[in-house]
Amino acid sequence: MEAAEADAPILLVVAVALVDPDGRVLLARRPPGKALAGLWEFPGGKVDPGERPEAALIRELREELGIETDEACLAPFTFASHAYETFHLLMPLYVCRVWKGTAAAREGQELAWVRPVRMGDYPMPPADKPLVAMLRDLL
Repeated sequence: MEAAEADAPILLVVAVALVDPDGRVLLARRPPGKALAGLWEFPGGKVDPGERPEAALIRELREELGIETDEACLAPFTFASHAYETFHLLMPLYVCRVWKGTAAAREGQELAWVRPVRMGDYPMPPADKPLVAMLRDLL
């Protein structure tokens, strides 16, 4: 895939590393029919116009996984900046250890709770890959 041109639109997407009490991180597999189908990623999604990243993440977790959290539980961790063919992705990554409910796939995706040392075994989109080493160091 060629890098996006300098005038390519910037797409703001927000993601989270949900960390359970055993220190495992939740990964979601992109379902068939979506771009990058079959690859594993951190849960999250697009930030709507006028929406704050934290509000978008809380909304996405409710829609995708059926869990509830609040802004105080979202710790900004790092971000990814990656040029895809038709756009440039900017993706803040948060860490969250506190939420209500049990994460369940609501949009056709597969879910896996993964130990940080095993995250590299899961094929991921190019923007997500550099985040794995940073998370391993944190956890």
